[in-house]
Amino acid sequence: MSTLTTPHGVAESSALKKLNAEQQYMEQRLQRRLDQRDPQLAMMNEQQLRCFAEQYLHSEFRLPQTQSLAPQVAAAIANVVGLGALEPLLADDEVSEIMINGYDQLFVERGGKITQQAQAFASEGALLAVVERMVTPLGRQVDNASPLLDGRLSNGARIHVALAPVSLNGPVITIRKFRRDVMSLEDWLSNDGLSQAAAEFLRWRVEQGDNIIVAGGTGSGKTTLLNALAQAIPARQRVITIEDAAELQLQQQNLVRLEARPANHEGAGQISIRELVRNALRMRPDRIIVGECRGAEALDMLQAMNTGHDGSLGTIHANSPQDALKRFEMMVLMAGFELPVQAVRQQIVSAVDLLVQLKRHSHGLRQVTAISQITGMEQQAIQLLPLFELAPSAGDAYASDMTLNATGMLPPYAEQLTHHERQQLLAWLL
Repeated sequence: MSTLTTPHGVAESSALKKLNAEQQYMEQRLQRRLDQRDPQLAMMNEQQLRCFAEQYLHSEFRLPQTQSLAPQVAAAIANVVGLGALEPLLADDEVSEIMINGYDQLFVERGGKITQQAQAFASEGALLAVVERMVTPLGRQVDNASPLLDGRLSNGARIHVALAPVSLNGPVITIRKFRRDVMSLEDWLSNDGLSQAAAEFLRWRVEQGDNIIVAGGTGSGKTTLLNALAQAIPARQRVITIEDAAELQLQQQNLVRLEARPANHEGAGQISIRELVRNALRMRPDRIIVGECRGAEALDMLQAMNTGHDGSLGTIHANSPQDALKRFEMMVLMAGFELPVQAVRQQIVSAVDLLVQLKRHSHGLRQVTAISQITGMEQQAIQLLPLFELAPSAGDAYASDMTLNATGMLPPYAEQLTHHERQQLLAWLL
C-alpha cells in the first residue's frame, strides 16, 4: 500500500531535519571547544560549564540573546554538558522511574503506568557519555571490566547501570526518583491506597512501639509507606536509618542516616547493611529502621528488636504475609549460624508484631492489601491473625473495586488495654 505525503507534511519533515542538523553541528563545535586543553574549563563546575557553553554558542553562531534558550541550543548544551534526554525527565515530578534499554529505547513510569518516550539518545556513545557524567561525581566507575553499578545521585534518585558484557541490550540504566514531598498516611488514604480505619490503626501502633515489617513486590511502594509510618514516631525519640542506597526521607530531629558502601575496584572497603545494624546498636537508638532486609542482616535486625529496640521498622520483598515470613526465615538462616528452624521462628514471633502487605495493581494503584498480627506458634508454624484484608466494595458484584476492610478479629493484647484504648480499637477493627 502506498502512502501519500502532503506538501505540508514534507515541509514539516524538511524543517525538522534542518533543526536536527543544526543541533548536531552545534554539538560537534561545542564538543571540540570543550575538548581543548583549557585549564580554566577544567576548573569549572557543571553550572559554570553550562554558562560557558551558552555564551560560546551564542557568540559562535551569532544567535540573538533572549530570556529563554532556543530549543536546539538547550538540547545541544544538555547533550554535551548535561544529561541529554534525561534532563526534562529528572525535572518532571510526575516521573517516578526512568528505564533505558539501550540508547534508542527510553521508558518512563508516571502514576504507576509505563510508557515509551519518542526521544531517546542519538548513539550508544552519547548515552555512555551521560552515564559517565552521572557516576563521576559519585567517585565511582563503570566500564566493561566493572559493568554493574548501584548508587545514589546528588538529587537523591537511585541509579543502577548495567553495561556489556552482562547486558545484551547495550547500556541499561534504571533511575528511581523519589517525591520531593513525603507522602503521609493521609495521602495514602486520599489515593485509595489505605482505609481510614487502617491508617489510624497503623499510626497508633507505630506510636505504641510495634515492630512492623512492610512487605511487597518491586515498585509496590514499600519505602513510600515506610516514610509515612515513620511520621508517627514521637519527636523525642532517636531514630537510626540503615539503607543500601539512601531513599528514606524522614523528618525527625534526632536522626542518624547510615548507608552501606560497595567494595571498590580492588574488592576492598565494603561496608554491609549487617555491619551497619551492629554499629547502630552502639549509637543509643530508640528505633532502628532498615530500608530493606535482603540477607543475613535479618538476624541482627531480629536481635535488635528482641533486645529493647521496640518500634523498629523495615521492608522485605514478598508477595503475601505468608511469603514474607518464609523469606524472613530464610534470610536469618543465611547468616551462617546453624540455628534450628524452630528457634528462628520463635525469634520472629518474639520480635515482629505486624506485617503490612502492599501490592501494585496493573492499573498503577499502590495499595495496602493486608495487615496481619503475629500471634504466636502453633504446631511449629507461625500464626498470623488477619486484622485488615481486601474485600469488594459494597454493591460491587464483580469485585472490580476492592477496599481494605477490618476482618472483625481482635489481637491478643486487646484485653490488656485501658477502657478508652479498647473502645478505640473496637471502632477500627469491628
